[in-house]
Amino acid sequence: MRLGLALGYWGRGPDPGHLALAQEAERLGYDSVWTAEAWGSDAFTPLTWIAAHTSRIRLGTAVAQMAARSPTTTAMHALTLDHLSGGRMTLGLGLSGPQVVEGWYGRPFPTSPLTATREYVEVIRQVLRREGPVEVRGRFHPHPYAGDDGAGLGKPLKPITHPLRADLPVLLGAEGPRNIEQTTRIADGWLPLYWSPLRTDVYEASLAGLREGFTIAPMARAKICDDIAEGLLPVKAMLGFYIGGMGHAARNFHADLVARMGYEKEARRVQELFLAGRKEEAVLAVPDAFADEISLVGPRARVAERLAAWRAGPVTDLLVLAPDPHTLRVLAELNS
Repeated sequence: MRLGLALGYWGRGPDPGHLALAQEAERLGYDSVWTAEAWGSDAFTPLTWIAAHTSRIRLGTAVAQMAARSPTTTAMHALTLDHLSGGRMTLGLGLSGPQVVEGWYGRPFPTSPLTATREYVEVIRQVLRREGPVEVRGRFHPHPYAGDDGAGLGKPLKPITHPLRADLPVLLGAEGPRNIEQTTRIADGWLPLYWSPLRTDVYEASLAGLREGFTIAPMARAKICDDIAEGLLPVKAMLGFYIGGMGHAARNFHADLVARMGYEKEARRVQELFLAGRKEEAVLAVPDAFADEISLVGPRARVAERLAAWRAGPVTDLLVLAPDPHTLRVLAELNS
């Protein structure tokens, strides 16, 4: 199991320690570093900055929002950074939910998310292969555009720039069972939002068709500390926000996922409290057991025991949300 460093997306502003963390992760032998985006900073610019200040570590987006860019624009970002970094780029994509897609990106959430995702990936694959002009007769991402509101003059094009790698890896962040199953067929890997080594059966049916070399790369908050309850607070805060605030009361993919993982009653309670404006109570209502099983928190010996469970399953890459170099170093030692 390889280790990666997940930096997430910015909050109010850039984290001045992120570059140093990425450089330390490279020094420690971490395989990859990953950036993200929501509705603030973008994923590609920080990753390019990190690429310029490192030499070996692989670079990934976990995830770049599909609604933020047309698929050809995303392919341009990926092939450009792949060239500049000497072939270190991995493209991780996510569809997000209707609240973000329509509220922030000002676009309709696709009525068929699986079809929209499949078309998006197909366009990117055609750009990277550069075997001919991009042509997709799609419902959501047609190339050339053929809608009634267009000029009707669209011409199939292929990229001027020759991609460095036709097989640049494309990974998908998928949550629903059908979405995960499709991911195993059309992508090179999967970026689970939550992964519990104690509940791998939740994904068993969706992963039945795994092929050799397929990447499974979940994120996990990690913290080497003596006070487990204190170390879990950032995990609970993240869960409270995603379960309660990253969606609508009637449609929240994250809350649905937590429910499928055995915490339906608790997830609905967190959602209820968050939407009522009682955010601190919502965070406290997140089950400690769930926060604990999807993270690596506690003294070194405890984390070592739990890391063994992660290594025993199908996970190929553990993307660590680690706030300090000490935790990065201990995990590198334990995983060696």
